[in-house]
Amino acid sequence: MPQKLNLGAALSALGLALVFAATGCQSKKPDRPGVAATVDGENIYRADVEKYFRNQTAGSTQPLSEEQATGLRLSILDNLIDNQILLHRAGKLGLLPTDDEVARRLKEIKSPYTDQEFLERLKERNLTLEDMQGEVRRSLAADKVVNREITSRINVTDQDIAAYYNQHRSEFNLIEPRYHLAHILVLTGPDPRAPNPNQAASPAEARRKIDAVFSRLRAGEEFSTLAMTYSEDSATSSNGGDLGIVPESGLKQTDAATRDSILKLKPGEYTPVIPVAGQAPRQIAGFRIVKLLSVEPAGVRELSDQRVQQDIRQQLEERRAQLLKTAYFEVMRNEAKIENYYAREVLASTGAPH
Repeated sequence: MPQKLNLGAALSALGLALVFAATGCQSKKPDRPGVAATVDGENIYRADVEKYFRNQTAGSTQPLSEEQATGLRLSILDNLIDNQILLHRAGKLGLLPTDDEVARRLKEIKSPYTDQEFLERLKERNLTLEDMQGEVRRSLAADKVVNREITSRINVTDQDIAAYYNQHRSEFNLIEPRYHLAHILVLTGPDPRAPNPNQAASPAEARRKIDAVFSRLRAGEEFSTLAMTYSEDSATSSNGGDLGIVPESGLKQTDAATRDSILKLKPGEYTPVIPVAGQAPRQIAGFRIVKLLSVEPAGVRELSDQRVQQDIRQQLEERRAQLLKTAYFEVMRNEAKIENYYAREVLASTGAPH
């Protein structure tokens, strides 16, 4: 199932007729040279898969085996197919973003950089401005489809909330304080979960980027908005950097710099820029700013507490949204006419029937 695209990590399908680097898939002549797959007759080119592949493997210290490289390409192509299906659906629903909408979102992405710096970041990763514009357009279209077809149809009633509370009372008897946190993360190297053409090329560059975000926070800009635009944590950026609830015992297990900074905060405040340690000694994996959204003291939380109701509502909405997305994308995939030539070639290279 396709995940929400990280705008800073996006690549667009340009349709260049390049072939894959040497892999096992070359043992059979391609059905359509230069084309990896088609969705309802529209081509997804091998060059697009390669562009994603290069970004996801950039900076990797260990080369992939032939099998791993082929598996990654198959996964990338599957995501591109899902993206194309969503784009087609947006067109049918009249939800394709306008040029002005694309331009506004692209301006947000570019804002930490000068025009020249932004183009240099793209060039370092073999991307063009057109790549980014295309991906922004697809991401906006996907958001509109999900909001229209899924999010707007979810309805959690007061009865649903009461039923959940009564069935999970133990969850609301807190034996220790809990901290609701959000963060903005800037990495010093590529995130394999979401290739980012705006990724800093060095710790110094990452520091400059997070400092620019910190300055905007101090100028009064919304934390969640900046997190959605600039955070490189692909698991939380789409939710405004929300890390969820962390119990006090869990907070004690994090690094001392983060823990000490958080414990000094009052709800609504955020930390200074905190270095994130890497796996190697003295290695810096990134920088982050953490915001304390709220603190829940130990004790019983009653259903009459508005925070309890809000938390349950959000949890039920997210569960239903995930279920509906899974079903929705499966139905759309079934209705689309998909020809995956690359997958056929992989099978043919092993002699497997197809």
